[in-house]
Amino acid sequence: MKFAIFGNTYQAKKSAHIETLFRLLKELDSEVYICKDFYRFLTTESKLTINANGLFEGDDFDADMVISIGGDGTFLKAANRVGKKNIPILGINTGRLGFLADIAPEEIETTIIDIHRNHYKIEERSVLELECDDKRLQMRPYALNEIAILKRDSSSMITIHTAINDHYLTTYQADGLIISTPTGSTAYSLSVGGPIIVPQSNTIAITPVAPHSLNMRPIVIRDDWEITLEVESRSHHFLVAIDGRSETCKESNRLAIRKADYTIKVVKRYEQDFFSTLRNKMMWGADGRR
Repeated sequence: MKFAIFGNTYQAKKSAHIETLFRLLKELDSEVYICKDFYRFLTTESKLTINANGLFEGDDFDADMVISIGGDGTFLKAANRVGKKNIPILGINTGRLGFLADIAPEEIETTIIDIHRNHYKIEERSVLELECDDKRLQMRPYALNEIAILKRDSSSMITIHTAINDHYLTTYQADGLIISTPTGSTAYSLSVGGPIIVPQSNTIAITPVAPHSLNMRPIVIRDDWEITLEVESRSHHFLVAIDGRSETCKESNRLAIRKADYTIKVVKRYEQDFFSTLRNKMMWGADGRR
């Protein structure tokens, strides 16, 4: 198999696990191509000797599978680079929580062997697309987790006029609004009171951030509906964050958010399922009285 590898360049202490991965890939006669920045980090900062078939920059690569080494942030960056290439992504977690990058370092050997034996499953995850006149946002308008509209340069709330399929929904007065996929429902959206959504539910969650009114609650809609937003701000600017990549936007910009025309394919072990991940990663449903 041919692998393209991305990694977090701030985790030198995980080098032993990385060495294990590259040793296994070599033993299985895999072709290995590494993101140039990550390769430089491994050889210069971590002092590792890495035998690779080649290096690549940006999204100039092709492979049978992508391996992301780091946390969920690294996985999101890899997914953004993969885009419409239709290449499945395996996330090895050397970060903290790891919902997307959910292969623990001690599972690397068994996971790579299972992949070599074609014993794994692939989950398709929906992606959001932002349409906006701002050219900076047009460069990479896709989000696997969420698109967040947030206040900027002011303690005052922003006003977000929201419509669904051109039908008026409501006007949010809040610090922001998060539009999330089911994948992103356990990320930023969850931290501000959004619902946990099963990945294959074909839905989008709309969750306000610190709304001024107590009766403004999260709402879940179909993912084939389009959301349009018009923002007012005292500073006449606001932030648009696409999977954490933020840009300042003028309030005159009208935003349209819809499901993208492609999915991200996530590699999972057969033993993994969404509910066990919730229990293990979040202690979901745990009874503290025991």
